[in-house]
Amino acid sequence: MKDTTFARRPIGYFVHHQGRGHAQRCAALARALPEDRPLTIFCARDDIFGDLPDHVEVRRVPSLFEATGDEAPGLADMPTPDTLHCAPVGWPSIREAMATLAQWFRDADPALIVSDVSAEVAQLARLCSVPHVCVMQHGERGDPGHMAAYRGAAGLLAPFAEALAQPDWDAEMRGKMHFASGLGTGPLPDRAAARAALGIAEGARLALVLSGGGGSGFAQAPFGVAARTFPDMQWATIGHLQRDWHATDPGNITHHGWIDAPELWLAAADLVVSSAGNSTCAQVLSAGVPWIVVPEWRYFDEQVCKARALAAAGVAQFEPHLPSSAQAWRRAVRAATATHAPGRQRALVSDAAARDAAHWLDALAERLWAPAPSLTTQDQRRIVA
Repeated sequence: MKDTTFARRPIGYFVHHQGRGHAQRCAALARALPEDRPLTIFCARDDIFGDLPDHVEVRRVPSLFEATGDEAPGLADMPTPDTLHCAPVGWPSIREAMATLAQWFRDADPALIVSDVSAEVAQLARLCSVPHVCVMQHGERGDPGHMAAYRGAAGLLAPFAEALAQPDWDAEMRGKMHFASGLGTGPLPDRAAARAALGIAEGARLALVLSGGGGSGFAQAPFGVAARTFPDMQWATIGHLQRDWHATDPGNITHHGWIDAPELWLAAADLVVSSAGNSTCAQVLSAGVPWIVVPEWRYFDEQVCKARALAAAGVAQFEPHLPSSAQAWRRAVRAATATHAPGRQRALVSDAAARDAAHWLDALAERLWAPAPSLTTQDQRRIVA
């Protein structure tokens, strides 16, 4: 067994490669961890983290979620037990990924591993006698698979404010949660500077649509309806939209697709319509503008539950689907404007989220591996008695 008396045990971090939020919060934590705490990131992509410190390495592993063509088709019909979610049988790629993790557990003797997100990786760590931390996401996750990962975790990292916690998270779960509101996102630019950089005229009103990157994105047609309903506003969309054959756009809407600096547009906006991805929500909260949140489809109703939590906290107007008429758009915009509370929104994001989360994770690793306190003579006598 490796001698770790004078060494800081490394931390592992499994990162789901879809969307942007998983990689962004991992990178933020990596940059904030102490330099003497090695970190190994496991991900199906190694090009989504930006510049990382020298004490951080990225190891590519096959995706746990995407077929490669080498699967055994005869095993595809095997039922999945309730204790698992994504665990198809006969996938060489999954075997390779899990073997890489198990080999690292043996060789590195880690302090813990963070799972962001895979209940199967979390359970693998526990089976390999390695403490794990689950990154929390909203959703209907009371199933046996999620609960096994949560109950068996040494800690739960929630990348949002405590005010957005779900009411079904019990005292045991809340007791080991660290809330890191805004983890992976940074402060927005100055509003006046952002509008000048984008060439937005003084007095012009900008409605911004943010379509998330973790799925197929919003449909395009509803925003043509919105732009025609509010001809006095400039409408801009960012991210991927599904092109509808029947979509007709007026002249006051522009589709920008993926861009490098969405924070400029957020800082310049007067109204935001967005999906409910975690990083997107943190950025909109930082902007402190009237907000219509429309959940995209996700497993376990993740975005539906997140949107409901935002509405319950009084920081967004929740719409179950994109408004389908001019009248519906007017109602939604009126409601978002009437309930707008910029101070309440900005209070749900912390500039110190990465620093505080890194300190919590590092301290958790130290506490888990601290030697048991020695018994005093009096304690020993009490035990014998």
